[in-house]
Amino acid sequence: GYLEQEVMQWSPEKIILKTYDLFIVACKKGDIVKMNRVLVTLMTSLNFEYSEPSSRLYRLYEYCQKCISERRFDDALFIVENLRSTWAQAFNLK
Repeated sequence: GYLEQEVMQWSPEKIILKTYDLFIVACKKGDIVKMNRVLVTLMTSLNFEYSEPSSRLYRLYEYCQKCISERRFDDALFIVENLRSTWAQAFNLK
């Protein structure tokens, strides 16, 4: 359908932002399963050919998982919202 076609045309950068959006919505709903699923997706999509930034992001995502397991959703949300904002600025997207 239309939505499938639109998604297939998204750039990798837009997909990253939409993935962060999924986390943010799940976090606001307190959906632990979905938050963890999104973090695992983000972690497995990292390209470790660029070891320094990928390692830093991996550690941030791991920390978010720890926050979620400790029910500190606001801490995880703060990190992901800032990452999303940074990526959006870097990609010049909204």
